[in-house]
Amino acid sequence: MFFDFWWLAYVSLGLFAGFMAGLLGIGGGAVMVPLLAMIFAGQQFPPEQMLHLALGTSMATIIFTAISSLRTHHQHGAVMWDTLRSFTPGVLVGTVLGTQLAARISTQGLALFFACFISCVALQMALNFKPKPHRELPGPAGLGLAGGVIGALSSLVAIGGGSLTVPYLAWCNVPVRNAIGTSAALGLPIAFFGTLGYVWNGWGEAGLPAWSVGYVYLPALLWVMAGSVVAAPVGARLAHRLPVATLKRIFAGVLVLLAAKMLHGVM
Repeated sequence: MFFDFWWLAYVSLGLFAGFMAGLLGIGGGAVMVPLLAMIFAGQQFPPEQMLHLALGTSMATIIFTAISSLRTHHQHGAVMWDTLRSFTPGVLVGTVLGTQLAARISTQGLALFFACFISCVALQMALNFKPKPHRELPGPAGLGLAGGVIGALSSLVAIGGGSLTVPYLAWCNVPVRNAIGTSAALGLPIAFFGTLGYVWNGWGEAGLPAWSVGYVYLPALLWVMAGSVVAAPVGARLAHRLPVATLKRIFAGVLVLLAAKMLHGVM
């Protein structure tokens, strides 16, 4: 594998995504998918595969960040393991179905769904919306069903699921600290099964660029991770010094603009 100047773009993306993840707790597909799609377009990857590659590669990066996050929250006793075990079977089914569906949706359809979903996430972030707790956690069957929905939606937009899991757990009267810790842990099976799905559905697909494993583009995965590992601790340190609530509103606007730019580029 020879050096490619596009790798610098991947490192820059990793630095930006890692910094935002550390600063605001927002990362994954929300940032990476639209920017990866723009980079892939610049590299003239096949338009009909460009967004699928961005989704699969973004999902793969979440595996590594989820492992680190899981370890940290476990050390602080914030992961509800019984709840996580009940979520996981549904997550497995949901992510498999979600990636199967993503492989059958056109680039334009995926872009439209992604833009709408991210706009809702951005609105929630800007308004700092938190659902009022109204009920208790359901039993294993109910958690499995919730995990299926979260897994399917997360795999379709390549996110770790935090924007869905945390509000759901908070609505079920789970303390915020445990909701965040359990959501971070749930990101690992979502990312793992989602990545397998994108690899499987892209395996043997004609026209994929070299160094692709299914819909996961390895050079992007490697260099994005290298940048994010460096920048995430910097963002985390600054989170205690900067007006995070204001920054979240600004970043919400950036997310909408990125999603709109990606949508414009593929429609």
